[in-house]
Amino acid sequence: MRLAIISDIHGNLAALDAVLRELESERLDQVVCLGDVAATGPQPREVIARLRSLGCAVVMGNADAYLLDPQPAVDADEDARKVEAIDRWCAAQLSAADWEYLRTFQPTIAVPLGGDKQLLCFHGSPRSYNDVISATTSEAELAPMFDGYMATVMVGGHWHFQMLRRYGEGILLNPGSIGLAYDKQADGGAHIPARAEYALLTAANNEVRSIELRRVPYDREATVRAMFERGMPYAAWWAGDWR
Repeated sequence: MRLAIISDIHGNLAALDAVLRELESERLDQVVCLGDVAATGPQPREVIARLRSLGCAVVMGNADAYLLDPQPAVDADEDARKVEAIDRWCAAQLSAADWEYLRTFQPTIAVPLGGDKQLLCFHGSPRSYNDVISATTSEAELAPMFDGYMATVMVGGHWHFQMLRRYGEGILLNPGSIGLAYDKQADGGAHIPARAEYALLTAANNEVRSIELRRVPYDREATVRAMFERGMPYAAWWAGDWR
């Protein structure tokens, strides 16, 4: 089995298309998306259309849930309020069929890999799409997130940084973000590089044979142009981290 794992597209069509072009040369059996599909980006409708054409299973992300049921943060700072305004704009772009599609997203997805091997997919953690798992999250912190859940490979998004580490007897994986990858800056801020991130998993003879973390360049300026052309609110502010 050859499986592509994508996540956190955030309405970035140019980044998604760059990954899909690269995947055309792969002999894939399945694609799984870990959520946060349409929010906070200039092309929510187009991204949903691409995913629907793939026919892949999709996990419910926190940003997907926000589009379905907006719950503004009571203690939101100015930047958070701007992101909420962008997400409300994204929600207004969607059709009835798009809303129906979003409601099909699942909290977790299990993919059999042969024998007793299994891939467990989620967004933040199996417990909550808001959980953050990083390379330095302790096993004591992970334990309640995975209470009642264990698999050969456990894969989540949400954190927007690629990661591969051990947890117990399993492997914990984050494929990174397709549409909103981050590079940490020395001042603690984040820059959005011109790359889309994803992962490939190969299983054969009841074993996981390989896990690849991949990065592919894309036309970031096309995404920035779309912010202005589509009339996305706070486009100049949001584009600032992209340049």
